[in-house]
Amino acid sequence: MARAGQRRSGGARTDAGAQRRRAPRATEQGLLPVLADAAREVDRAVQRQPTRPAVRTKFQVVALLVREERARVMAEGGPQDRRTKQLKRLDEIATLLARTAARDTSLLALLAEDARVTDAARALRATMMRAAGMEPPEEPEPTPPPAAAPVAETRAVPQSVISRRLANPFLAPDFEAAAERMAARPRRLAGWELLEPLFESFERAADGTPACMALPEPRHVPVPPGRELMPHQARVVAATARGHRTFLLADEPGLGKTAQALLCAQAADAYPLLVVAPNVVKTNWAHEVGLWTPFRQATVVHGDGEQVDAFADVVIVNYEILDRHVGWLGDLGFRGMVVDEAHFIKNKSSQRSQHVLALSEQIRTRTARPLLMALTGTPLINDIEDFRAIWQFLGWIDDTKPLGKLMTALEDTGLTPADRGFYTAARSAVIDMGIVRRRKIDVVADIPARRVADLPVELDGAVGRSIRAAEAALAQRLVSRYRAALEARGADAATDEVDLDLARRVAAAELKDSSSKAGGENVFTMVRRIGQAKAGLAADYAAQLARNVGKVVFFAKHVDVMDAAEQTFADRGIRYASIRGDQTPRARAKNIAAFVDDPEVSIVVCSLTAAGVGLNLQVASNLVLAELSWTYAEQTQAIDRIHRIGQDQPVTAWRVVAAQTIDARIAELIDSKSGLAARALDGAGDDDVDSSTDVQLDALVGLLTDALAS
Repeated sequence: MARAGQRRSGGARTDAGAQRRRAPRATEQGLLPVLADAAREVDRAVQRQPTRPAVRTKFQVVALLVREERARVMAEGGPQDRRTKQLKRLDEIATLLARTAARDTSLLALLAEDARVTDAARALRATMMRAAGMEPPEEPEPTPPPAAAPVAETRAVPQSVISRRLANPFLAPDFEAAAERMAARPRRLAGWELLEPLFESFERAADGTPACMALPEPRHVPVPPGRELMPHQARVVAATARGHRTFLLADEPGLGKTAQALLCAQAADAYPLLVVAPNVVKTNWAHEVGLWTPFRQATVVHGDGEQVDAFADVVIVNYEILDRHVGWLGDLGFRGMVVDEAHFIKNKSSQRSQHVLALSEQIRTRTARPLLMALTGTPLINDIEDFRAIWQFLGWIDDTKPLGKLMTALEDTGLTPADRGFYTAARSAVIDMGIVRRRKIDVVADIPARRVADLPVELDGAVGRSIRAAEAALAQRLVSRYRAALEARGADAATDEVDLDLARRVAAAELKDSSSKAGGENVFTMVRRIGQAKAGLAADYAAQLARNVGKVVFFAKHVDVMDAAEQTFADRGIRYASIRGDQTPRARAKNIAAFVDDPEVSIVVCSLTAAGVGLNLQVASNLVLAELSWTYAEQTQAIDRIHRIGQDQPVTAWRVVAAQTIDARIAELIDSKSGLAARALDGAGDDDVDSSTDVQLDALVGLLTDALAS
């Protein structure tokens, strides 16, 4: 009893201690705790990358206030101990800021004496001072910046953009654009609130069928050799050729929205074309430009854009770095703009939404009929208001009213929101502006029952550089072995002709050494590192798919890749199940049932070796292969978990491939083996054409021959 009493007493003391800790001490009041909290918030935000403009502003304000507070403490009198404590706290905050700036060195520019202090920074400074119980000083009237002053410290202007401006200094305004806006002034509907009734019409007048404009019959669209346009794709291109210029293309994933957008740009001659896309798919956009419009040059914006080709026909930028480039993008003279995964801009108060809308407005001001396309498999995330930003990007509405042809169409109905038939007519008017929504099941005759779609991704940063360096070192080791073998038999090591037989023997020796070595960089460790580097990108794409189409199967080979993917899903609040080799049969069955039966479980994360056979996951029709198999058969077994008897939808396997690495070579080799495997199954070939050793060996041979050629 005594011990129990002591425990209770100790518990009471703990609670009292917690209350004492929660109550602010006198020394903790004032500006210092406000600055310390803000500095910690900034440090956490910078670790998540990329550093947002709001975070940069807070970093600058904290640094300015630390500088001012230090000067004030040094100048004032009072007890020396108190001043010493205050200076020590200020040093701690300054040290944290320095550590934060080391994570993102671009922040250092904000600490310069001549760094520009924006209006947003001044407002935040005043807010933080008031939170500390201080009255901010009167701000002098801001001096307007000179015309040539930079818009913001974070803006970048690549050198090739400057060259393009010098080569083509005139961008003539299109006066037809202004005339079109003037012609759409409201007459009968002037004074009516129209936006809310427009949004409401999609709830009141919904008839259960997908919202889709009337599209013309498919016409012949010239495509490169080896490419084939499906009828449902050709209909959108035909509509563009007839003069339609704005589309909310909301087809389900797997129906080829990227190809449709690029061919629409070709039909409308909407070049230069701006594409804004998530980071995970921007490399794929460049790849698709090469496939569908090979005579058009694409450039991808990375970082500050040092490698951008401003003379390219298609400029591709991701949302995360749009704030750095919105200045020059707005002045380049685009005649078309595509926003991929357009639901990313649903929050109109976010910076990326504001940048996208500003760019769209600039394009529409200069060009009367630009091509504007919003691509998304999820046009509505939460409610009907999610339409607002997308419609504004397309130029159908502004903040207060319908615009242009939409206003004209509403006037032509002869109805007002007080009339019973207004909502049906209004919904039809909006759909006719360019809403296109097809599901896989709607166009099942157009698409193959099963297909593998490659999703090239770029490995950026230190990890990507490390992997490319390791691949170069492996290639150099193979070259050294090859040349040593040539010299040993007295052959000319500098000959232009590659001895393929010797190359295969060198590759086989390397493969044997790689299999026997416990450590060191080799083809197996390099492929695993590539898988680890792709994990976050693959999980990001799977999360997008899950939001668009529902259930998704995610396959990986290695446990650490599965762990990273599951962490991504958990961070985003996406429920998932997991199927691994170390599970008990009961745990495995429980996870399978959760994915199949629970509508809230969107993704199942599967081990390629443990879940590649014996599972029925046909509740999904989309699958993500985060890591490549060494055999075509292993890849096929994974796809067959959803492509089974009873599957009533076409199946798409999204294969994530690291561009410009050995990963891309392995993907090509697996595809080349597929034909051999099919012939073997038909009795016309060798039963062992699809061995993993063949792919590994051929990958090394290709690496060696490419290195010798270069």
